[in-house]
Amino acid sequence: MQQASAVDPAPGRRPELVPDPDAEAARIAAVRRYDILDTPPDGAFDRVAAMAARLFDVPVATVTIVDTDRIWFKAAHGLEGVAEIGRDPGLCGSAILRDDTMVIPDTLKDPVAADNPLVAGEMGVRFYAAAPIITPDGHRMGTVNVLDTRPRSITEEDTATLADLAAIVLDEMELRLSALRALRDEQARREAEQRHAEAERARAEAERVAREKAEQDKAAIAAFASTLQRTLLPPALPVVPGLELACHYRTASAHDVGGDFYDVFPLDGDRWAFFLGDVCGKGPEAATVTALARHTLRTAAQIDADPVAVLSALNTMLLTDVTAGRRFCTVVFGLLEPREDGGFTVTVATGGHPPAYHVRPDDSGTVWVRTVRPKGGMLVGAFPQAPFVHTTFPLAAGECLFLYTDGLIEARTTEGAMLGDDGLTGFLHQRTGPVTATSLVEDSITLLASLPDGAGDDVALLALSVPHAPTAPDGGVAATAHTAAATEHLGQE
Repeated sequence: MQQASAVDPAPGRRPELVPDPDAEAARIAAVRRYDILDTPPDGAFDRVAAMAARLFDVPVATVTIVDTDRIWFKAAHGLEGVAEIGRDPGLCGSAILRDDTMVIPDTLKDPVAADNPLVAGEMGVRFYAAAPIITPDGHRMGTVNVLDTRPRSITEEDTATLADLAAIVLDEMELRLSALRALRDEQARREAEQRHAEAERARAEAERVAREKAEQDKAAIAAFASTLQRTLLPPALPVVPGLELACHYRTASAHDVGGDFYDVFPLDGDRWAFFLGDVCGKGPEAATVTALARHTLRTAAQIDADPVAVLSALNTMLLTDVTAGRRFCTVVFGLLEPREDGGFTVTVATGGHPPAYHVRPDDSGTVWVRTVRPKGGMLVGAFPQAPFVHTTFPLAAGECLFLYTDGLIEARTTEGAMLGDDGLTGFLHQRTGPVTATSLVEDSITLLASLPDGAGDDVALLALSVPHAPTAPDGGVAATAHTAAATEHLGQE
């Protein structure tokens, strides 16, 4: 697909490329189709930028989308506080007009690049390379870029690596677009079925059609649910200096998207935030609220990290956003701040969620368990003036904070009774061995497996522990387990 044509340059300058109007209009339509502009930060794209900077040993790497009149940064490693820049003149704007990867070993020796603000300005870029992000139908939406403040050259293998990173970005965008389309298609299908039932005014006929359609869609729904579920959970927990993390997730059904969610993410300075929650119900509607809740919690925490303020922001969003319908959720939101004497200060606020547990062994080896549930926290998204409260406590070396959704305590024992808070507390008291996030999650999985029917509902577990000594070069361990309906996996990074 022809993207640009060459314009005769002034003497001493290389030819400049000018966008073909028809091709540019089609390219902008492709950008709109992916609905990626002005979306919040996403860990997958941030990791691509960080990987590019690490692989090429450069201070700055970005993932950009080229709009009509701006270059928008989906991810920017080493370029803090910049969300977008003008398109003209722009290195990225020029890169998407080429048929191959654009490499400028020394920008001061390039007649066109030398005038660019990133080159002539305070940043002083001297090396630039960009691989276009190309859609399956040939449109160049943006670029994956690496920039350095010193001239340098790269090999053909390096160029191929940069192109591979651009392809990874496109894969993430395709997965995101597929999930959005699937959700919208499912909602549209249900609305169409309802209109059909009302028009026919015949319950029997509507039920017959619904049964036939359900059989036809059974395999498709299972595949959709599995794909969408993966988009609603972080692909891996981060490495937090001085902390070990572990998690587990299991859906009760292969055909429904679960409503449980969790995340751990960095804030300003050396502070970190974490949350775990459970949306009322299952399926695409619950998935919509899950995505809204995760996005709101992360965004609100960047504005005001106070856990009560974050839950209040989520409560307001669920009550006002039409996509949430009448659904509500329970949430635990916490803030981690490193202590000078080691360990962390933990501030936790809850909104109608089961209690968390602060677990540590005493000097005799007995496991000590303290319930962490500030009194007064109501369901999130149920009442406009819902109160939320918080509690603060230290998490020292050898201690662990354990969070879970109600699928764990609602599991049935051999006597047919629910495990309940007392059963879980007793299980934690009776444990032996070190109190670590990984061992606590593994033991909880073993507990569920020992029950006659396992867990009848979705189960999400998140544990955070402070090791007695650093277990990795950066002093942090991330252990993660993403579990879908019938498969289980526990890995450690």
